[in-house]
Amino acid sequence: MSLVIDCHGHYTVLPKGHDAWREEQKAAYKEGRKPAPYPAISDDEIRETIEQNQLKLIKERGADFTIFSPRASAMAHHIGDQEVSATWAHHCNNLIYRVTKLFPDTFIGVCMLPQSPKADLKASIAELRRCSELGFVGCNLNPDPGGGHFEHPPLTDEYWFPLYEELCELDMPAMIHVSGSCNPAMHATGGFYLAADTVAFMQLLQGDLFSRFPKLRFIIPHGGGAVPFHWGRYRGLADMLKQPSLDEHLMNNVFFDTCVYHQPGINLLADVIDNKNILFGSEMVGAVRGIDPQTGHYFDDTKRYIDALDITPLERHMIFEGNARRVYPRLDKLLKAKGLEEQRP
Repeated sequence: MSLVIDCHGHYTVLPKGHDAWREEQKAAYKEGRKPAPYPAISDDEIRETIEQNQLKLIKERGADFTIFSPRASAMAHHIGDQEVSATWAHHCNNLIYRVTKLFPDTFIGVCMLPQSPKADLKASIAELRRCSELGFVGCNLNPDPGGGHFEHPPLTDEYWFPLYEELCELDMPAMIHVSGSCNPAMHATGGFYLAADTVAFMQLLQGDLFSRFPKLRFIIPHGGGAVPFHWGRYRGLADMLKQPSLDEHLMNNVFFDTCVYHQPGINLLADVIDNKNILFGSEMVGAVRGIDPQTGHYFDDTKRYIDALDITPLERHMIFEGNARRVYPRLDKLLKAKGLEEQRP
């Protein structure tokens, strides 16, 4: 029987001291002073936040492992400077590490990077290396650290290359994930997130990144934004731009998750995108937390949608487990160390 591996989990309900310290850090930056020391957070506080939220729902909905990272909306790379971002990322990633140690049979770490709009990527590379030594299996990469204005260079620009080299050396993928929006015209989860997913795909289509970095792997979340719905447009644009077909040009290195919150959307994703490019994800206790009045089930209970697909047992296995093992090789090694070999139908 397949494991169910959720590739898209965030620590969204956190110990109160952690969030309170972030407010203190932001206030201190505005006032030109050093923030108060980061508070002591007990294991019991972490257990309570996890057991009453993600862990409870994971058990109820039938998942086995969650690839877990800091709350995306709170990365907020546009706030403060590089030092502020580096300190915040350090504390956020340390909390994820502690969750993985307290619940090693459920949570696997992915880190946020201390990006900052005017900074290079040296601090991000250093934090990525640190987290790799803590057993993390990937990172979240913000393509627009400015928070909703898209002023950073495209993902194919040489600005990003030092980080890509490190990701390839560490054999870690990156999930393309923006954070909070400071642009009042760009709603964070309903506009900015999905726009960034779509913009990132088009940037990759226009460039030739994977001929330079053939081992680089990106997960584009939220079902790939608008991309699957407009797949014909992107195939046509690839042809007009004299690029190879999408399956050759991008789809050995780009993957979509299943954070799509209705059955017709999941059906479309599975019909349009090759099965090998789809990873199960829920982003539960995230952007959409309510119950769908049409179904009586939570919008973010995405396992139900995969279970309802008219696909073969092997295809379902690959979405739930096999593709995650391939895209996250460190995850595969970790599971094998636990005695959990992949067992295909």
